[in-house]
Amino acid sequence: MAFAVRNLSVLSYANGFTLWHYKAADTLHAVEAPGYFADAADMLSPGDMLMLSARDGARILCVADTAHAVKLAALA
Repeated sequence: MAFAVRNLSVLSYANGFTLWHYKAADTLHAVEAPGYFADAADMLSPGDMLMLSARDGARILCVADTAHAVKLAALA
């Protein structure tokens, strides 16, 4: 499947930081692949956090970069 903007929601916003939730019909591996969130690059900002619910689990990720492609990083 592919990214669906209707499944991306803002949970909280303050001081230039946004907490997002994305409900995916795909697996975690597919959603974390480079380019998956390319259509949302104009909405996401470095430092934003993304709560991800996929069909095989969940993760909390940080938006690392949006300059050329949306890059996500796992929280340590």
